[in-house]
Amino acid sequence: MAKGKKNQKKPHNRQKAEKGRPPQQQPKTTEVTCTGLTDDGKGIATWKGKRLEVPHLLPGEKAEVAVPKRGPAKVVKILEANENRQKAPCPYFYECGGCQIQHMTQTAQYDFKQGVVDRLMKPFGKPEPIMTMEEPFGYRNKNTMTFGEGKKRQVIGGLYAANSHDLIEVDRCLIHDPKADAIIGTIKKMLSSFKLQAYNEDTGRGFLRHVLIKVGKTSGQVMVVLVTGTPEFKGKNNFLKALRRDHPEITTIIQNINTRRDSMVLGNQEKVLFGKGFITDTLGGLEFEISSRSFYQINPVQTEKLYGKAVELAGLSGKETVIDAYCGIGTIGLIASKQAGNVIGVEMNKGAVKDAIRNSKHNHVKNARFHQDDAGEFMTKMAAAGEKADVVILDPPRSGSDEAFLSSVAKLAPSRVVYVSCNPETQARDLHYLTKQGYNVQEIQPVDMFPQTYHVETVVLLTKKS
Repeated sequence: MAKGKKNQKKPHNRQKAEKGRPPQQQPKTTEVTCTGLTDDGKGIATWKGKRLEVPHLLPGEKAEVAVPKRGPAKVVKILEANENRQKAPCPYFYECGGCQIQHMTQTAQYDFKQGVVDRLMKPFGKPEPIMTMEEPFGYRNKNTMTFGEGKKRQVIGGLYAANSHDLIEVDRCLIHDPKADAIIGTIKKMLSSFKLQAYNEDTGRGFLRHVLIKVGKTSGQVMVVLVTGTPEFKGKNNFLKALRRDHPEITTIIQNINTRRDSMVLGNQEKVLFGKGFITDTLGGLEFEISSRSFYQINPVQTEKLYGKAVELAGLSGKETVIDAYCGIGTIGLIASKQAGNVIGVEMNKGAVKDAIRNSKHNHVKNARFHQDDAGEFMTKMAAAGEKADVVILDPPRSGSDEAFLSSVAKLAPSRVVYVSCNPETQARDLHYLTKQGYNVQEIQPVDMFPQTYHVETVVLLTKKS
């Protein structure tokens, strides 16, 4: 949270200067014409010979914009609108930074994302048409709301405004699972009746910092994680009883204690207050156990398409050795194991490896094993020992892979590499490296995993040159 009073929007202009400080000037306004879009969906315009990147502006539009000395330019008034502009369905859209392109029609969103992938992947070939989502709302199975105090020390719960630590009270986020927001709304009301305070980031005092909810879209199971600033939980038993009475769909409740003074949501200490401490969900015909910390794709409908395409591109016949790099809890590798000879999953996170092993046993998978190790070092050692892999599947973080990892792929020399990415920009960078190491890009498939946002996922097949 920003220093000073929280959750209060600072006015753009103060009529009276604070003592000892000059008065703030109003941002200058000017008329601009949008000439294109950045890869994160901002409108591009020129002002006094300088490039402006303006949120919520579309190509060809004329608009009056405010240009502050610091921070992004803002649309004041649309003078001539693009035909693909629509009224954003979310009432918080222009304040909240969670979604960036709700002002575009759904078709325009798909065209925008396709255009980004087409441009970035042009050196490697023509991407396939993006895999779209029939119902592009309510898709998130993981939802987090932050709690704080309002002007009158009342409890508020919501999301941070774009580029700030100002908390916006949000009752319903349209990309959240509706069940999650209903539970969070109940918890918000219960805090006052149980005399529990929201956490104050400035003082480090207070009880509730965040509520994290995970929903099994197939199983219907619901996990509630209460992230608290202190281990003490006054009235815990009655609180849990009341919450479960109002929401019998909850299958497990966890208290996560986070005493850190930073922006990390989860702390290191947890207590299971009700249920098993995890939920299950089905993906690719397998059942996965999901803990509070498990990485599990947030859009299961589109994940089925994404992982299905990844396994299809792997070209498995039942004999291949497959390496699942950055394997997490083992989702891609275990799905691929049904068509592979054997699967080797590699992951640095110790907890994720434990989850992967447990999920392997839970699904009675006999041909997959998982290792806690750096994937690049692991493959380098394999290559040095003369071991082979037919396929490498990788799904790295947004920063992409580093050269050490990519060089280990080249040393191991699998015949096929399937690269899944949540950032086509860093993926394109890595593809340049791999194509110089004797690989050809064969297919590029974008998937709209995150409707209403600028993010797009891509899966790419590379084959070794003969």
